[in-house]
Amino acid sequence: MEGLVTLILAAGLGKRMKSKHPKVVHKVCGKPMIEWVVDAVEEIGSKEVIVVVGHKAEEVKEVLKERVKYAYQEVQLGTGHAVMMAEDLLPEEGNVLILTGDTPLITSNTLKELINFHIKERNSVTILSSVLEDPTGYGRIIRDGSGNVIKIVEDKDASEEEKSIHEINSAMYVMDIAKLKKALRMITNNNAQGEYYLTDAVEIIKDMDGKIGAFTVPSEEITGVNSRVQLFEAEKIMRKRINYRHMENGVTIVDPDTTYIGAEVEIGADTVVLPGCVIEGKTKIGSDCEIGPNCRIVDSEIGDGCSVTYSVILSSKIENNVKIGPFAHIRPETVIQSNVKIGDFVEIKKSIIDEGSKVPHLTYVGDAEVGKNVNMGCGSITVNYDGKQKHKTVIGDNVFVGCNVNLVAPVKIGNNAYIAAGSTITEDVPEGALAIARSRQTNKEGWVQERIKKGRL
Repeated sequence: MEGLVTLILAAGLGKRMKSKHPKVVHKVCGKPMIEWVVDAVEEIGSKEVIVVVGHKAEEVKEVLKERVKYAYQEVQLGTGHAVMMAEDLLPEEGNVLILTGDTPLITSNTLKELINFHIKERNSVTILSSVLEDPTGYGRIIRDGSGNVIKIVEDKDASEEEKSIHEINSAMYVMDIAKLKKALRMITNNNAQGEYYLTDAVEIIKDMDGKIGAFTVPSEEITGVNSRVQLFEAEKIMRKRINYRHMENGVTIVDPDTTYIGAEVEIGADTVVLPGCVIEGKTKIGSDCEIGPNCRIVDSEIGDGCSVTYSVILSSKIENNVKIGPFAHIRPETVIQSNVKIGDFVEIKKSIIDEGSKVPHLTYVGDAEVGKNVNMGCGSITVNYDGKQKHKTVIGDNVFVGCNVNLVAPVKIGNNAYIAAGSTITEDVPEGALAIARSRQTNKEGWVQERIKKGRL
């Protein structure tokens, strides 16, 4: 919105979180709280975003980097003091949207409506308010008989009549910048806490004949996170929003209550997500897939028509019509091409598995290039580590690797080659060859009975 500046207060200690990290960097659905707020502000087109930092400021800056400007509040002396620290970064006129960094559930739609209401009503200050069943601890919005806002009364200062009011101050506002700057010079810290309250600035602006209004929204959106319990409650609400959005876009989520999907995940239509799945980071899943039950997928790309069951996929790319699991582990930097089968108890690490290949079960493939239409037998292993360095295995197209085969890297297996079961391969295998690397079988007849006679069995 043209000319709008946003100020986000994020300097608090967050003592109730009982954490060595600042409160606002704790994550909700995989994204730091402060980032949810900044995203909502950027969606409405705020001209500039200023974040007031203090406690562990470097951690907040690590999250937001160069997306915003920063003001520093070395000692936390109240919300009014926090705004004072950013005063020099504010323009001389226009409107400023003041938010808190611990309210990740605020939405861009609500912010748009708040600002439009502020402009339409020609307010000097518009308070974002909500109606709570139990308003204990919150400042109350006091209105006159015509519904105009008269003042904000803090809970500890409210009379019994005022405490019966259920409309509360969220501590988020839109304010006329010129009037706010004048008011900041007039507020004092003559109170029990010795702090400068932004609510005092609201009353000063009213005394300047500024018009004060309040825009009421559902309590869910203004809920602040001050403890681990409240973090969990915010996570539940956000998870429900995300899951419902995917379902509205054509994804079937069988049990949303047991399905965790991160904020940046994309899922195509007609994909089914079964119970117990955790899908995180910048994961992108195509259409017509079946994911789960009980899968974890992080920062990975999965094509159309794939099936993933009881498996973990990390930072990897999976093409179309791939079947994975149950109980497979796809580790980072793996690429699995179309029409591949990765079976139960298989681990793939930093490897390329080309089209049509099968790694059915009980197999480890690490630091390898596996060609097209390869069959990796049960218990086969690429031996990639010599105790100091990792080495590469290259397997050509149409290769058959028998059960319990060790391919000791670095080694190359030519196209159309066969590796006999139980072999340990330490040298390259030519195209079309059969490689056998095992001792000839010897049967010693009567050996068992002889051992028994000697008392050795």
